Amino acid sequence: MKSRTGNQNNCLRTAHIPVFFFAVILCAICLAACGHAPNSARQNVTISDELIYTGSMERIYATQFSVDYYEGGYSLITITGDGRFLVVPEGMHTPADLPEDIVVLAQPLNHIYLAASAVMDMFVSADALDSIRFSALDADGWYIDAAKTAMQNGDILYAGKYSAPDYERILAGQCDLAIENTMIYHTPEVKEQLERLGIPVIVDHSSYETEPLGRTEWVRLYGLLTGKEAAAEAAFLSQTEALAAVDPDGAAGKTVAFFYITTNGAVNVRKASDYLPKMIALAGGSYIFSDLGADDGTASSTVSMQIEEFYSAARDADYIIYNGTIDGELTCMDDLLRKHSLLENMKAVKDGHVYCTTRNLYQSSMELGTIISDIHRMLTGDDANMTYLYPVSK
Repeated sequence: MKSRTGNQNNCLRTAHIPVFFFAVILCAICLAACGHAPNSARQNVTISDELIYTGSMERIYATQFSVDYYEGGYSLITITGDGRFLVVPEGMHTPADLPEDIVVLAQPLNHIYLAASAVMDMFVSADALDSIRFSALDADGWYIDAAKTAMQNGDILYAGKYSAPDYERILAGQCDLAIENTMIYHTPEVKEQLERLGIPVIVDHSSYETEPLGRTEWVRLYGLLTGKEAAAEAAFLSQTEALAAVDPDGAAGKTVAFFYITTNGAVNVRKASDYLPKMIALAGGSYIFSDLGADDGTASSTVSMQIEEFYSAARDADYIIYNGTIDGELTCMDDLLRKHSLLENMKAVKDGHVYCTTRNLYQSSMELGTIISDIHRMLTGDDANMTYLYPVSK
């Protein structure tokens, strides 16, 4: 098996999806990278008498953000459920007649406080790591080598966790933007305090994307913020290519259970609408809980159930993927079976089809195409060169 460090697999299979489908994706990305495609369907694009609308970003998968372009290099970012942000190019003035709800982000943005851990990989992939000055994780919390090294070298400073930031350090370091994940909604006073101190806050909603590569496409937004659009487009394209290299037909009909067991003995599983079950489907498999959580009306992506309920529904799954990111990696089958004796009777355990995720899975937001390829390799028995999954030995 390959080293489990999160390095991208460069030996993907030849694509078997329709050439036309991939060509459409490629052309759309290139169009976005090379120019601002006009979009006459956009509404409310006039935000100032001083700004002339020129077009909008043509997104491929993402639905939780949009970008409108204006002459002079200005860009308006709209994030669903968060707000509107005008990116003002370096050396350009801020229009005086902007609506009050629009937050101004004046470039360069190079002293960012990053509290959304899934976003770090996007900055690394877009060659924008030097824009981050503060982190809500310390060096030991990162599984991304570039981030860990930057913190060890003092290029990125620890500034407190998302719920208790070090305001004094952030202010002294001239922080120009805070990027939070949706956990900040549990401590809204932190967001409010940052804004009172004059630090604009963006809440990353990539986790709300229903398509796996919709999450990855947020790299294009962060490339825009940091002036690294070309590198961001290239990083996004590499993952569409990884997905295009997967032939889902080769794994049709195989069922997969994805879960971990909590410290109190409950089983945490993904709702069917979550991005991980969709990644399993894109790899050619079928998520064993195909209807789970479809009608509960909550925003949560997971469901907890008792072990007996889980076993009853998942005992005949062809494959098990244990979520080592949350509960820790499994070193052998005994590690799994010690969690509950019922697991020994599962079909996947008997067949030796048990796999575990590496600890860096969730931080590797720019590797979702590669992760789908790993799942496909698991389902087809070609598991010698996987990056984010590994077989659990007996």
